Amino acid sequence: MGLLFTILLLLICLLLSNVISNYIPFIPVALIQVSLGLVLVLMFEGISLDIETEWFLLLFIAPLLYNDGRNYPREELWRLRGPILGNAVLLVLLTTIGGGYFIHWMIDEIPLAAAFALAAILSPTDPVAVNGIAKRIRLPEGVLNLVRGESLINDASGLVAFNYAVAAVVTGYFSWQEAVLDFSYKFAAGAVIGLVLALLLIGIRLILRKQGITDVTFHTLLQILTPFFIFMIAEDVLHASGVIAVVVAGIIHSMVRDQTATLVAEEQVLTENIWTIVLFILNGIAFLLLGMTLPTSMSGILEDPGRGYELIFLYVVAVGSVILGIRFAWAYLFSIYEFKRGKMADAPKPNFRTTLLISLTGVRGTITMVGVLSIPFLMDNGEGFPERSLILFLAAGTILFTLVLATVCLPLLSRSSQKQKTETGKISVEEARRRVLLTSLQKIRHEMNKENEAAAFDLMDEYRWRFEQLQPAEDSKSRADKDRERKLKEIRRRGLRAERAFIQKAREEGAMDQDIYEAFEKSFDRREEAASNNVRSITRYLQGKLGRAWKRFWGYHPEMNGNRPEPFPEGRKHQLQAMEAAIQDLEKLARKEGYKKLVNEVISDYRQKISRLKNPGSLNAEKYELQKEELRISVLDTGRSEIFQLYESGLITREEAKELRRFINYIESVTLYEQNE
Repeated sequence: MGLLFTILLLLICLLLSNVISNYIPFIPVALIQVSLGLVLVLMFEGISLDIETEWFLLLFIAPLLYNDGRNYPREELWRLRGPILGNAVLLVLLTTIGGGYFIHWMIDEIPLAAAFALAAILSPTDPVAVNGIAKRIRLPEGVLNLVRGESLINDASGLVAFNYAVAAVVTGYFSWQEAVLDFSYKFAAGAVIGLVLALLLIGIRLILRKQGITDVTFHTLLQILTPFFIFMIAEDVLHASGVIAVVVAGIIHSMVRDQTATLVAEEQVLTENIWTIVLFILNGIAFLLLGMTLPTSMSGILEDPGRGYELIFLYVVAVGSVILGIRFAWAYLFSIYEFKRGKMADAPKPNFRTTLLISLTGVRGTITMVGVLSIPFLMDNGEGFPERSLILFLAAGTILFTLVLATVCLPLLSRSSQKQKTETGKISVEEARRRVLLTSLQKIRHEMNKENEAAAFDLMDEYRWRFEQLQPAEDSKSRADKDRERKLKEIRRRGLRAERAFIQKAREEGAMDQDIYEAFEKSFDRREEAASNNVRSITRYLQGKLGRAWKRFWGYHPEMNGNRPEPFPEGRKHQLQAMEAAIQDLEKLARKEGYKKLVNEVISDYRQKISRLKNPGSLNAEKYELQKEELRISVLDTGRSEIFQLYESGLITREEAKELRRFINYIESVTLYEQNE
């Protein structure tokens, strides 16, 4: 199958995985992507994307780790330097030795050196899958920082240990002295190369700017290519660790970026946006490729009649449990050491739950699969690599085992921490964003007058749309959210009943034709259905937006619609009267305690509809857009003020406040861009 077609299928599956994740959010996107990769192989015969280990490290791992390095908080990196280095180096060696001996003891057909190779390639963690889980259940920040920090380094240490173990199997020769010296050289040289090349590239960019080469796209592309340049020079030219080099380069870049970000703001924004797309594609394709390699890794062992399915799956569970068990024991003992004798001043007190969280977040991923697939088929003496099929199966099975275990257990363990966070008065970013949007809606109502009410109503529609998209899933809504939604639906239904009652009375008194009455009844039925937030209501919202935009477009040509007869004038008159009747009925309800705010929201909707019916297509499009943008800019300032108040009151952290301000800035950027156009 052609390379272009394969890449296109991967990108389609990448988009599909996010759509599926929206409907089953309790399953991490990474696990969905692995499943889709497996489905691709089963559906399309001959599809494959074979990438050698070196190329995979260059195309995927180098940019991903470079980005992790440039975005990892330096204060946390320095504060957690002890645990990070311990997990990334000592734990890798401990896992290689302890896991290797256990695998050899359990399956004596696997030689000790080959068992060491399997344990070594199972030692690097993959934080990408954990990040997907963390976004949903909000794991403790300290645990996430530790996992992300160790993943910056343990890919290099695990690969070095794996390569030496494989070489020992293939050649039959191994020297501890050479291994230690080479290991030290790769790490030290990689760090120095990353530092020197990062500073060199930064210097080149500064010189180019001084020479007048300030094109934003050029400098953005240079930044995107930086990790590829550094990795190739470190690995192919100086034979050092390219992984360590790109991580150090990323950290150096973040230090310089903090000093110059405001001076090259446009370049910074463009670079970050492009990095977001690049990382989305690389992370997704990496897990799709993992799923595509599963049949290859499992076919050889499953076709072997000498071993039963129960036994080999028991091997997978045993290997996965021992690997995670070693991580648990190390994490607990190291936390005791840090608490009693370590240099970290605010080291937390060791506890079982945190240690278990650290253990389960050690999910294995793409580095493990790519590394194990690089095991050669033959040794130097011409014999086949011992138990290669079984080693591939154990590696693939352990990846899935750790991923599924994290998916099931991490949400259970995180519930208590979420309760503690609620008790301390903290709110989630989603809740803070909802509060900002509600404050913005109140500001629009306050600024609305007779002249700008059409623009104000449309802007309120946009903010309500955003608010509805942020509503929590049904199973995770708080009692207050559910109660508010229930009351809002009751109020809307009451308004509809008042409209129906008015229309039915008009029909009984003979003031309305049967055709118009039936049209009203159908409209009421559709509106009742639209009260639920489903695909139909969303489609109806978009249709309304397009229809209003089309009318405003034709508003530029008054000669085309100035003498157009008004359709169904009698029906429009009854509709206006029915809405006024609904408003009068709802105003009575507004006097009840606890209903005023929600009733006013529904009344505002009615007034918006009345305004559009009374003045169809009368507003000049250019004036309308100007009014809307003036309102939007005023509302954005209100949103920023609300974010500051939430931060000052301690309801959100500094990082969450920054994320919310970025949310406001995105809206403002679009607004200003449209004005420049």
